[in-house]
Amino acid sequence: MIKVERVSKKFKLPIEKRYTLFEEIVAFIRGKRDFVEFWALKDVTFNVKKGEIFGIMGPNGSGKSTLLKIIAGVLYPDSGKVEVRGKVTPILELGVGFNPELTAKENVYVYGVIMGLKKEEVKKKCDEIFRFAELERFKNMKLKNFSSGMYARLAFATAIATEPEILLIDEVLAVGDINFQRKCIEKIKELNENGTTIVVVSHSPEMIADICDRAMLLENGVVKAIGESKDIVGTYMKQYSSDGDI
Repeated sequence: MIKVERVSKKFKLPIEKRYTLFEEIVAFIRGKRDFVEFWALKDVTFNVKKGEIFGIMGPNGSGKSTLLKIIAGVLYPDSGKVEVRGKVTPILELGVGFNPELTAKENVYVYGVIMGLKKEEVKKKCDEIFRFAELERFKNMKLKNFSSGMYARLAFATAIATEPEILLIDEVLAVGDINFQRKCIEKIKELNENGTTIVVVSHSPEMIADICDRAMLLENGVVKAIGESKDIVGTYMKQYSSDGDI
């Protein structure tokens, strides 16, 4: 279903800021680079089986979100390859795929069409989307006036309505109240029982242990371990609980 082979990804990060034309000229004459290469992912290899819930854990800056964006096709690797078989629905950072100047209802229609649904299909699903998100009163409000929790509710409810074969979730459930998080987790389990393959990035050891079949631990862009979710959670807790990353 998902096959990632020796994937690496680098970014160019600025190393100093110049404020005057003279500083720019001096740097140019010296041939000085104003960026440094940062490898967000290094030689990452793993598979996700069809019908599996696969978790990705790691401290901040370990490359989790970058990896999910590569699987989603939002970013491209500098080396290696990714093979994905099935319709992918990503829930990435808040606001991605939404236009803050449009109303919630307008955004649902746009997102649904982008994900391959016909307008009539979106219309049929619209009421259920807002019911699940508990946002019926706000469907005609512009998204720029939404809180981060409201964004998260709408993003999750809209994504699951597209009936994905593969669902990618990046920490979006960390925003919002605990009751809605539980509601989403139950929905994830239901989707999986109906055949959806799910990859979830989370800082929550409890969530990974509860819903994932297997998991992977990333550190500084490198795969440290892959295995049963409870084993990976144990490794994660042992390694990072004392470092303040949990």
